[in-house]
Amino acid sequence: MSIAVINEALKFPDPRLANSKGLVGIGGDLSVDRLILAYRSGIFPWTVSPISWWSPDPRAILELDKLHVGESLKKILRQGIFQVTIDRAFPQVIENCAARAPGRSETWITAEFIDAYTRLHERGYAHSLECWREGELAGGIYGVAIGAFFAGESMFHRANNASKVALCHLVEHLRKRDFRLLDIQMLTPVTRQMGGETIPRETFLRRLAEAVNAPCEF
Repeated sequence: MSIAVINEALKFPDPRLANSKGLVGIGGDLSVDRLILAYRSGIFPWTVSPISWWSPDPRAILELDKLHVGESLKKILRQGIFQVTIDRAFPQVIENCAARAPGRSETWITAEFIDAYTRLHERGYAHSLECWREGELAGGIYGVAIGAFFAGESMFHRANNASKVALCHLVEHLRKRDFRLLDIQMLTPVTRQMGGETIPRETFLRRLAEAVNAPCEF
């Protein structure tokens, strides 16, 4: 099937028309309004040269009441090894998520993405959780919140288990705020271990439509 070209008009094709890999279209820009529309539509960007928009089937989520925390991680949480904050260091979190790390020489988080999501943060749509140890940023996670929907974008760690602790605190925070849907887009070994699962895109889109219109604040 042909891939849609996203022009200057602020609209997207139906994500159900994505190709077999989940590619919805190519083009457009990373403006705040377009990104918000994308997330509300079940679509997210992945590359910048060219800008590509995706809605995979199945879609990975983490049910807020099904987070799996192993015994060793529970011990770390009880010990309070890390100080956890919210929105204290968004630029540093996204820059660390973009940085090279052992086993990862490349990243999809380019300078264009950093600029775009920083603008989302300044508008109150993108948020971060930070894990600190002895005053140093040890790990964190960031994502996009619309209504009762949160799209987890990326996480990093500079100390063992710091990103897992950040994810645990994010889930706890979303529960307290009555969020309904945590999107993780695609499974990774870590998110699978912690309870991530996949659901059909159609199910995701139905739940998304309900979540983004629910009165909720991050």
